[in-house]
Amino acid sequence: MNISNSFGISASALTAQRLRMDVISSNIANAETTRASVVNGVAVPYKRKMVVMEPNKSSFSTMLQNQMQGGGAGNGVRVTEIKEDPSPLKPVYDPTHPDANAEGYVYMPNVDIAKEMVDMISASRSYEANVTALNSTKAMIQKALEIGRS
Repeated sequence: MNISNSFGISASALTAQRLRMDVISSNIANAETTRASVVNGVAVPYKRKMVVMEPNKSSFSTMLQNQMQGGGAGNGVRVTEIKEDPSPLKPVYDPTHPDANAEGYVYMPNVDIAKEMVDMISASRSYEANVTALNSTKAMIQKALEIGRS
């Protein structure tokens, strides 16, 4: 694997995890938002958003050629989309709420704070792991340069 390729892999992962943390923060901030958008004149509650990632792809011939030349197979990761969670909104009985329907129910966002916190911890740990990998690569390059000077 080319040593500079590891910087690109870590950088792509850092960018993806940072976006994931931003989306999770938005979910937490809007956990009680009952008027996120208006569709056909009706206020619609916020819907939880999720980040979808996939590995950066190369063609088979490119991957084979890289392997035959002693290169690595990794190309990093990329965010393909930010999609809405299809799970249903949570009905809460609160007839005093301004957005309550005729039966007294308010549809709240499908955001579960506990789940979001677990996702935030996961994204944060992934970010930290990639920073560690980046720093390790940097330290290896510095040691290699020191060996070359001796």
